This record gives sequence, C-alpha cells and structure tokens, in this order.
Amino acid sequence: MVIIYLLLNIMITTIHTTSQNPDFLTLVAALDSELAIRNGDANDFFAQFNKVDHIQHVIVAYEGSLAVGCGAIKAFEENAMEVKRMYVLPEKRGLGIAAIVLNELEIWAKALGCQRCVLETGDDMLSAVRLYQKEGYQRIPNYGQYADVANSVCFEKWL
Repeated sequence: MVIIYLLLNIMITTIHTTSQNPDFLTLVAALDSELAIRNGDANDFFAQFNKVDHIQHVIVAYEGSLAVGCGAIKAFEENAMEVKRMYVLPEKRGLGIAAIVLNELEIWAKALGCQRCVLETGDDMLSAVRLYQKEGYQRIPNYGQYADVANSVCFEKWL
C-alpha cells in the first residue's frame, strides 16, 4: 500500500513493508547511532529490546526516493501493539513526518484487530514526548522491562 501526503509543499509517500526493507534498516542504523550517544552506558540495556529481525509491520516514509522516516508495530499483548523504531532524519524533523508514520501505524494496528498501542521513550526525548501527547497518547505506568527504569516514560492510546 502506498499513501501520499503533501506537507508544506513537500510530497511524502508511505509504504507498508517489513523489517527486511533496506531503507528501514538504514534508518534504524541511524536511529541506533543517535540513541547510543543519548543513552550512553545504558544503551546496551535498551538495545536488547529494539531488535528488528522479525517485525512484520513497518512504515517507511519517503520524500521522492529518499527514505526520511520510519516506524513499526509489533505484538505486545492480546489486542495491543507496541510502537517501535520511530525515527525521522534530523534535517526533516518538524515537518509532520513522524505524525504521519504514527498515524499509519495506528490505522494498521486497528486493521489487525488491535484496540490500543503502547510505547516507551526516554524522558529526555522531549520532541517525541510532545508528539505522542499531541497525537492523543496518555502516560501510563512503565510496563514490562521498563517498569523500574527511571528515565523511561510509557504511553498508550486506545484506537
């Protein structure tokens, strides 16, 4: 499925794919590099939960032929998906690309029969926190592996 958006005179196209998509893998490598710097010594802890080997639900956003953003969902619990690997190239941030990717992921999750999405981000990722709040996500107690992580914040949205 290909969907086209027009943002500030920039045409953004999204595709549904899997984690085997080469553009997704390139964007995730950039995300991992950025997170390694942000997370410092804690990076190994977080990296273990961000493997993409078997993710079957990925959105990649393009400006022309350039992959500019991505995100994924994976099964979390019955009727719920976890949003993972959200990323937009630094020079393309602030244009609304992340909101498009997130919206597409939510539509896909709903089409798969899910009733909610959950996610985790860092408390220092202020633009990500603002995005999730703007898009209707509510803060929840940290779940699963993030339960005792002081610098993690978790969110959910009922679809």
